[in-house]
Formats: sequence, structure tokens, C-alpha cells
Amino acid sequence: MLYQISQYLKFLFKSTNQHGVHSPFVYELVTKCFYDQTKHTEYHTIEKYRNQLLQNKNTIKVHDLGPGSRKTKTNMRQVNEIAKTSGTTLKRAKLLFRIAKYLKPDKTLELGTSLAIATQALSLGNPKARITTIEGCPEIASLSKKQLNEYRNIEFKIGDFKKVIPKLTSEHYDLIFFDGNHQKKATLQYFETLLPTINNNTMFIFDDIYWSKDMTEAWKIIKQHPKVTVTIDTFFWGMVFFREEQAKEHFTIRV
Repeated sequence: MLYQISQYLKFLFKSTNQHGVHSPFVYELVTKCFYDQTKHTEYHTIEKYRNQLLQNKNTIKVHDLGPGSRKTKTNMRQVNEIAKTSGTTLKRAKLLFRIAKYLKPDKTLELGTSLAIATQALSLGNPKARITTIEGCPEIASLSKKQLNEYRNIEFKIGDFKKVIPKLTSEHYDLIFFDGNHQKKATLQYFETLLPTINNNTMFIFDDIYWSKDMTEAWKIIKQHPKVTVTIDTFFWGMVFFREEQAKEHFTIRV
């Protein structure tokens, strides 16, 4: 926690808004997407679903393949507790919705379904997209699939990322959300494995880049990769683009 606080203070010191952005592509992304103040009707659907989870006191058995929760060490957890401590926040779900609406990705991959708050937001942002989401815990995946049964553009896969991801590398994705394992080695492994799936407009989003020193180190390594041209640090997420027409540039943006 102390590490995250110190990193956040550093972030506040060096971060900027759209006025510090000179790239036309990033400027439009920030102004038309990140800072979009429209009261989208889909926000109500996102909030309603998240609130349902926050009121769900059913207990399920959780099998963590990553570092797990910092709040509890038991593997029997209430759904509302998972939603509160591990689920995507309402603010971030709305931002994911706006990103999907703005970029209109045809194919999206999510590593870490959890309770599918982010999954739903991505689907609502672009209902025409094909979304594949992977979850390592069978009970959580089963619950999420049942909850979002009406969303026909979402494909749920259950299993260890190390086994599932290599089977997906023949695909090409426009958006990949890395939100399932906040460890340096795993993050870099998934990043390298999924590089063959990118196109010039692909966006990678890495969750919790300041989760630990190791995750921050992974983020720094990713930023320097030769295929990476543009990165945006929002503190809670690290965003990566591979646009060949742009010079390499790193942005730190308050969202």
C-alpha cells in the first residue's frame, strides 16, 4: 500500500490532461473518449449489474491462479465481497465502455473475467464486437456466464491462462484487456505470447501497473518494446498502441 501511495504522488506530479498532449491521435482519444461527459444510457445498465453483484451474498469457492486477493486468504468468499474488493469499479467500467464505443474493436480479448463487470461494459460499448473472456476459476466463470447469458457476442473460456492463451494466437485482436494476473513474469509472458495477434490499431490495456514493484517493472519493460509506439499511463491502467506511423512517445494522463 505504501508503494502505491508513493507512486501515486509521483504520478500526480508528472501527469497532465489534454493540454499536455501534442499527438493528434492521443489528443482526440483523451478529449473525445476519456473526458467524454455524455450521460450514456448504457451507464444505467452497467451500474444496475454491478449493484446486483454488490447485493449478492451467495458464497462461492474461489480458485486463484494469480496472486489472489489482498483482503482475504480464504477460498470461500461471498459474491458481494468479490465485487467490492476485486471487481472493476464503476468509474473504470464506464471508461472501458467509452473506449469500446470510441475505438469500435471488432475482436476483443479479456484476460480475467472475474464477475464480468468489465466484460459487460466492453460488450455494451460495441455490441457488434466478438468478445472472448478467460477466467481461471470455474465457479466465478459459471456465475458470470449465467449472469450475462443474454449477451450473445461474449464467448467464455475457463482455464489456466498459460494453457488457453497459446490456443488463441492465430486470431487478431483489436483490444486486449490484461486483468487476470498481476505478476511481472506472467504479465510479460502473456504480452509476448499475444504480440502476434496485433494489428496497427490494436490497443492493450494492463490493469494495476502500480500493484507492486514487479508490476511496475513489467510496465517499464513493455513500454520499451520495439513494437510499442505509444503508451498512456493513467495510474490504474497502462495503455499500449502499436501504430507504426507514430514516433515512440509516452504520456501520463489524469483520467
